[in-house]
Amino acid sequence: MTTAVYATEVRRVRDAGLETIDIAQATGVDTSTVSAWLNARRTPTGARRNRLVELSAIVERLQRVMDPAYVPVWLVKPLTLLDDERPIEAIARGRYRAVSRLVAQLENDSFS
Repeated sequence: MTTAVYATEVRRVRDAGLETIDIAQATGVDTSTVSAWLNARRTPTGARRNRLVELSAIVERLQRVMDPAYVPVWLVKPLTLLDDERPIEAIARGRYRAVSRLVAQLENDSFS
């Protein structure tokens, strides 16, 4: 059951336009591991599980505040507010909160 739940998370992120290589970079694993998660052959654990869930949460939030087709671009674009780091790299380094704060700014701008 748990394995299928994480396969669904990977599928959601992929359906949002991110490539397997992007998910692998954000979670710190090889693309074959992402494929194993996607096909419910393996379950992410520990920090890798956390990075996958964080990436999924960010993607979900971004889809509500920008053109969903732009989400994959935004995630790989160097951002000044992250000291020119790409959001996907920040997530990989455990800096979810920094990325989340940027998304919160977008959310506040969208609803004001």
